[in-house]
Amino acid sequence: MELDLTQFNTTELIILMVAGALLLFAGYRVKKIGFFVAWFIVGYLLMGFLMPTINNAVPEIAGNQLWQVLLPIAGGLLLAMLGFTIEKICVSLLTFAATMVVTVQYFGTEWMTLAIGGVVGVILGALAVKMMKPATILTTSLIGAYILTMALFFFVAEIDRTVFYWPILVGTAGIGALAQFMVTARNAS
Repeated sequence: MELDLTQFNTTELIILMVAGALLLFAGYRVKKIGFFVAWFIVGYLLMGFLMPTINNAVPEIAGNQLWQVLLPIAGGLLLAMLGFTIEKICVSLLTFAATMVVTVQYFGTEWMTLAIGGVVGVILGALAVKMMKPATILTTSLIGAYILTMALFFFVAEIDRTVFYWPILVGTAGIGALAQFMVTARNAS
């Protein structure tokens, strides 16, 4: 489950990158907005994955470009509004969703793999609720880093993803999390 940036125009890409940077460096400070953005992206991507099924089931939607644009946006807005209103569930589900994305992308979609990923996701989601501030910072940093990493690979196609994906993702997330921890620790005292 990789973010396919070819479906975005230049303006949407710039907005997505700004949202990614905002999540990376200020996710906790703007957590309500951060949750809204994060859930919008999750809903948008989920609808993007569901669109082929919807198109097969309802041919009228497949032939109408307006529906092709509006349904992913509606899915994004629906999940964003849900995530905006329920903070603890939002942190737990974002952590679970991030765990499942890693599971599917790197370990496959076998039922046993998904079950193990689901159990790990539930455990990590519960821990995230117990440790709300660090979990919010780490989750928003990871999501922001993922968006920016995928944008980097999109714009600089010469970079070898197999070699540099994890170092760039983890390094960027680490820098963003460190920046957020430093800012929030300074403001807490």
